[in-house]
Amino acid sequence: MTEKSAQVRWERRTQRPLLALALAFALAYAVPIVDNSVSHSMAVTCTVVEWVVWGAFAGDYLVRLALAPDRRGFVRGHWLDLGAVILPMFQPLRLLRLVSTLMLVGRRARMASQIRLTTYVVGTVVGLLMFGSLAVLSVERDSPHGNIRTLGDAVWWSFTTMTTVGYGDHAPTTGLGRVLAVGLMLSGIALLGVVTANIAAWFIARFEKDDVEERRQTAAIEALTEEVRALRAQVADLSGAVRPAPVPAEPSRPG
Repeated sequence: MTEKSAQVRWERRTQRPLLALALAFALAYAVPIVDNSVSHSMAVTCTVVEWVVWGAFAGDYLVRLALAPDRRGFVRGHWLDLGAVILPMFQPLRLLRLVSTLMLVGRRARMASQIRLTTYVVGTVVGLLMFGSLAVLSVERDSPHGNIRTLGDAVWWSFTTMTTVGYGDHAPTTGLGRVLAVGLMLSGIALLGVVTANIAAWFIARFEKDDVEERRQTAAIEALTEEVRALRAQVADLSGAVRPAPVPAEPSRPG
């Protein structure tokens, strides 16, 4: 068994456990934000869960690096994974762990061939809406001039920001909140472009399929017409070959 096959097997076996860990991370990240009155022990537990999940993704990266046949090529081809693993080590903020986990989950999801583009886009939209809402709520709720105080306000703001509608009834007032807004805007534009391109590609493929079918039917009709002409010519030739010889006229008798 080659090293490459071992790497592929590892990625397939760890895909579901890592997705489950990502869900655990989402829950641990959301609980202290949704309920800011949680006990200190619960907050510590959630923080520990976040770091454990990050450690699992970091360990997964190291294992895949060890199993890669070309380690330098693996690092060059997975530099986003490396950045997501290293990022929280320099500034251990909860938001950075959120961003790194989203990056790693997204990278692993794109490796799975059985996940379709539409499913990935829908999952990305839901994830961005959820984490964007929680992140902006965590940084804006305690802002003196902030107007995003509840989870409902945060979700509504995320929807309007990702769709670039921007009603203006809710807007971030802190620097970090505005950075989140820029990220959601760019993500919404990119996802809208992906969806539009996917729909356009489907229509183009559909039209090409119909055009190919029409050309096939036209060619079949032309071939059938040629066969009918050839059969008519053969029938005409056979009719000429079996045509009886003319009967000679009887000689006239003298009167």
